[in-house]
Amino acid sequence: MDTAELEAEAATLILPDFDETTALKLGSILVDLALAEKLPVVIDIRTANRTLFHAGLPGSAPLNDLWALRKSNTALMFQAPSLLVGARNRAKGQTLERDALPAAQYADNGGAVPIMVAGAGLVAVATVSGLPQVEDHKLVVRGIKALQAAQGQIS
Repeated sequence: MDTAELEAEAATLILPDFDETTALKLGSILVDLALAEKLPVVIDIRTANRTLFHAGLPGSAPLNDLWALRKSNTALMFQAPSLLVGARNRAKGQTLERDALPAAQYADNGGAVPIMVAGAGLVAVATVSGLPQVEDHKLVVRGIKALQAAQGQIS
């Protein structure tokens, strides 16, 4: 996916509201999707200072928890999907280190997607880790779209 596609996709992932109950619903949707396909992933939904949902599914590893945190930090910092941040960096021949963001805490690999609320902007980030980065990203997007559909939004 190129930057234009990722930017267009991100613009469609806006929710009317988001709270702890919504985080649980989204987390449950992502768990159900991952279990149905037997995907060995970690699912994490967090704000800048609080974990709202976290699950390590069969076959995932502790390293996936670290990747999820690093990708979440990136999405929160740039208020954009981590896959988009990485695509922008690669297009410019840059890395996160250019912005003085240490690799131990940030990763611009795909899998973290901001939770955007109409009128409020970024309120949290949903992250999947354990698959190739584009697949991590796509799983989160599928989950957000399923949540939108459950809320009666057109997606």
